[in-house]
Amino acid sequence: MQTTTLSFANIHAHGELFANMMRARRQLFIEQNKWDLPEALGMEFDQYDTPASRWVVVHDELGQVLAGNRLTPTTAKCGIYSYMIRDAQRGLLETIPSNLLHDEAPVGETIWESSRLFVSQEVPVHLRRPIYAKLVFELGSAVRKLGATQCLTLLNANWPLWAKRVGIDMSEMGPVMEIDGINNQVVGMNFTSTMH
Repeated sequence: MQTTTLSFANIHAHGELFANMMRARRQLFIEQNKWDLPEALGMEFDQYDTPASRWVVVHDELGQVLAGNRLTPTTAKCGIYSYMIRDAQRGLLETIPSNLLHDEAPVGETIWESSRLFVSQEVPVHLRRPIYAKLVFELGSAVRKLGATQCLTLLNANWPLWAKRVGIDMSEMGPVMEIDGINNQVVGMNFTSTMH
């Protein structure tokens, strides 16, 4: 099992890995979850998959994607868009309620958004926890290399059950709310301390 942090600067050095991650996202988010998202060439994407973002991918030696995640700086701008949580709060996204945060969405050089976090449905249940832990560990490493100390993310509201198991200091940033039949919550992840 390997982890790679992709960017537009290094994407060429990793063969089909980026495309495979986007295909895995499509399989989960569009085919399985039935989310109405943009797609092309068998890949899911949205307005936040830009050169400003990074993608953390857990994969095998053949490039089969096991898990993935997108990181976007909270300072990002692309047309009217910034980052998903902030844009939802600003009322720009129809599928995410605008009252998802207690306070105004943060914007700062040391704060990034984590989104599109997934573990492939091809991964057997007994391997999901270690793969998820590896993904989150690499996410923390990537964030620190980018000069950031914090991430915010919209997660399943069951996050308190596993946060300590994967060694992350997490805290709620908004109310629990139902989206597509699942209780979700915006959570802050503090990466200032070293993860174990």
